[in-house]
Amino acid sequence: MPGMWQPGEYEEVAGRAVEALGRYVERTQRGDGPALSRPPLPGVQRDLDLHRLIREGGIDLDAFLAGYLERSNRKHHPGALAHQVAVPDVPSAIADLVHGATNNPGSMYEMGAAAATVEVTVVEWMLEKVGFEPTPGAGILTHGGTLANLTAMLAARARAAPEAWTDGVGGDLAVLAPPSAHYSIARNTAMLGLGEGAIVPLEVDELERIRPDRLGGALERAGRAGRRPMMLVAASCATTTGLHDDLVAIGDFCREHGVWFHADAAHGASALLSPRHRHLLDGIEQADSVIWDAHKMLRTSSLCAAVLMRDEAALTGAFHQEASYLFYGEDHPDAFDVMPRQVECTKAQLGLKLFLSLAWRGEQGLGEYVADRYDATLRFWELIRGREGFECPYRPESNILCFRYGTDSDAQIEIRERLMEEGRFHLSSAELSGERYLRMAVMAPSSGEGTVLEMLDAIERVAVAAR
Repeated sequence: MPGMWQPGEYEEVAGRAVEALGRYVERTQRGDGPALSRPPLPGVQRDLDLHRLIREGGIDLDAFLAGYLERSNRKHHPGALAHQVAVPDVPSAIADLVHGATNNPGSMYEMGAAAATVEVTVVEWMLEKVGFEPTPGAGILTHGGTLANLTAMLAARARAAPEAWTDGVGGDLAVLAPPSAHYSIARNTAMLGLGEGAIVPLEVDELERIRPDRLGGALERAGRAGRRPMMLVAASCATTTGLHDDLVAIGDFCREHGVWFHADAAHGASALLSPRHRHLLDGIEQADSVIWDAHKMLRTSSLCAAVLMRDEAALTGAFHQEASYLFYGEDHPDAFDVMPRQVECTKAQLGLKLFLSLAWRGEQGLGEYVADRYDATLRFWELIRGREGFECPYRPESNILCFRYGTDSDAQIEIRERLMEEGRFHLSSAELSGERYLRMAVMAPSSGEGTVLEMLDAIERVAVAAR
């Protein structure tokens, strides 16, 4: 019958695909080939024969995969240093395989008991690690940190303006956040109908960390503008620098003044698994809400993010929605639906990715990976600052580091562009206190000291060629 799963077809085709992907990762970890591929879009469409295949079908999967992987960025490559995207481990890849075949949405218990139960259990573990009691604390997994931040902001809005869900928002709410906050804070503030003008910038130091001693001034500025604080956002760690705000001092301030304290720990919360680095998150247990992305430092493929709250009622109160085909009757006493607590309706089996990573490697194994990448970045900092012509503006606290060759901001952009054209090294770039730097996120286990020495040589070479 049309559409039926053909016996043996999946095993045969999936087996060939797994073999191709295994060879791809093996070559990538050795550093064979470029770290990134950036051909023109029309050429990719032509080379992969996308338009014809969409209309006619009849794909040669082996040939397509070969062409597709050739034009993909290689996260396992030692020179892949640009972005905070996980280098997936085997168990996460297996979870994607399971989801692709079973497709049990993780939002309603009756749509997938195992998926729902795994998510609840993983969230309970994350609450414990952050320092929230599973009861009365609560959390959910989302498709990314932007949705996790949005969920936290909805909960904070519900507490500050309970009538907002039905009556809309007025013009009196404020979001206190540093200029370096993740872009999703400003985007979500606008989407919530508050307008970007609702953001009251917090004063920061020369490395863009929040100054706790100036928080009172932010409250005064909000008051003079006729606004009351909906929430205060701190970073652990900051996307640009990988540095951590003082969560203890900020938490004390928020508790004293009754301000919702939100810790954006999308990247840095994974350091809670490393005994030598968990002190960087001291004070996170004071937060009202926390986000933590497993698809950054917990080796899980995109996407798997968590929003965690100290008070279950705050998460439940974030949404007030009716849908007769989804929400009806009483919950089964032995089941639990997360849909009433989340933005998404249909949701992938996100918990399975993180669960298998933990069940495979254990807390200790994942913590050792985090510590190894943090330690490697510290060694890279020593190598870079010891090289003539290079400078680093700070000692790294995580696996994110800004640095530059020379002092010309425009030159950093040109260096990055030329490196990307060559493809061997993929770096990002960021501004810090108005100055442009190159930026690395050390994610791949294969990135070592030899990688950095080769990269510094390449930077010197392309910088000379650009003059």
